[in-house]
Amino acid sequence: MEPRVNLDSPALAVPKRIQPLFAPGTGKDQALVIFVLGGPGAGKGTQCSNLVRDYGFKHLSAGDLLREEQEREGSEFGEMIKTYIKEGKIVPQEVTIQLLENAMKATIEETGNRKFLIDGFPRKMDQAIKFEQTVVPSKFTLFFDCPEKTMRERLLIRGQTSGRADDNEESIKKRFTTFVETSMPVVNMFDKEQRVVKVDAARSPETVYEDVVKQFAAQGLEFMQK
Repeated sequence: MEPRVNLDSPALAVPKRIQPLFAPGTGKDQALVIFVLGGPGAGKGTQCSNLVRDYGFKHLSAGDLLREEQEREGSEFGEMIKTYIKEGKIVPQEVTIQLLENAMKATIEETGNRKFLIDGFPRKMDQAIKFEQTVVPSKFTLFFDCPEKTMRERLLIRGQTSGRADDNEESIKKRFTTFVETSMPVVNMFDKEQRVVKVDAARSPETVYEDVVKQFAAQGLEFMQK
């Protein structure tokens, strides 16, 4: 039986908005969001680190935010999140979107940075639609395309040192299934809107990043001035 999430919780109390919290951009009352998607083990984290270094983005990992919340003392969602992650299932969108929104607002308030890479999100169609309706429409989705065999090999190697509960054979199979069934329709939806930048992620990290840089330039995004 799946854990229940109390959607009436004060922690999830967001105003009923008739428009997104932010407009797209980097000015006042704006935020620039790029979704980063790819199957488990596609190398999203490595490439996000490169983009943070060279473009000045704030990297927000939906998975990391959920893992931090499950460990946070007093969290009413901790056990529920833990169970969903272990089963390879997708945490209810209300929880994930609120954690992302909180992190974006905190970053803007603390540093003034309004450029965000949101890694591993949206993982379902309803997440994509809800986030863009209530938080901000994304500029595009950066999609790391990688064969399942390659991703599986990478994850099993990572699992030897990562300590992550979902880097094991059983969880990996569930995560692949979840990604294909629920996340690929999101990629396909944005692709129809011509809002997907697709990169072949089976190559070396250096070659993959060279491709990312070229495609970012085509989208009007250039390196930060050092």
